[in-house]
Amino acid sequence: MTENTSGSGSPANDELPLVVTRDGHVAVFTLNRPDTRNAINRAMRKALKRELWRADNDEDVRVVVITGAGTAFSSGVDLPEALAGPAPSTEGPTPTQVMRGISKPVIAAVNGPCYTGGFELAVNCSFIIASDRARFADTHAQIGLLNGWGGSALLPRTVGLAAAIQIILSGEPVDAETAARTGLANEVVPHDQLLERTMQVAQAIAAGHPGAIQRMLRLLKEGAGTSVTHALGLEAEAGATFRRNGADVGARFGRQRAATTD
Repeated sequence: MTENTSGSGSPANDELPLVVTRDGHVAVFTLNRPDTRNAINRAMRKALKRELWRADNDEDVRVVVITGAGTAFSSGVDLPEALAGPAPSTEGPTPTQVMRGISKPVIAAVNGPCYTGGFELAVNCSFIIASDRARFADTHAQIGLLNGWGGSALLPRTVGLAAAIQIILSGEPVDAETAARTGLANEVVPHDQLLERTMQVAQAIAAGHPGAIQRMLRLLKEGAGTSVTHALGLEAEAGATFRRNGADVGARFGRQRAATTD
């Protein structure tokens, strides 16, 4: 059952730049400026940071899903607003810096065009599940800007250096099937099944042991891009310091085995 967590004193959902709902242990963030193709303005950036911090501090939230209202995931930062007012760099940490720092997995459910700042937002998520209508593009260099939300650091680690160079320098859109083939998206699903499939994956993660899920996520992120020797050292250190509960492990194993034999 989905629960709206905006609160009774909040503005109506159609006035909020970010709508937050809950389905069990999964928090769903919907970028909510469909008339601008969910351009990320100051209010949305502030809301993203606030809600990511809130989710990280809420033990009942185990997974975050981010998607877009309407036909787009996000067209990127609201450039007219950014050019007319104080630069986003004056706002403190970026939403993606906050996202990289939290302990919970974040899944991008990309439902349509995902461009530039929106593209960087998705790339910073733990992984992407894409609708067959998704399109990805990074147009920073084409219009005279540089990546500022981690895209140039993370994209080569996701798709490889050569593909990252092509995507970032050309600005050409990448369709969903190409995104899956290059490793940018984990899965591509029919558009009307996007949230159903994303929630299925999110709920599977949320059903795991919260401490083990968070420690494994940290281990995977810290080990990515390092040498195998260093990553193995991190794994050994984690194994030595992680405190497991034998009774809980046994109970979880029993439930898992029963579920797979039904």
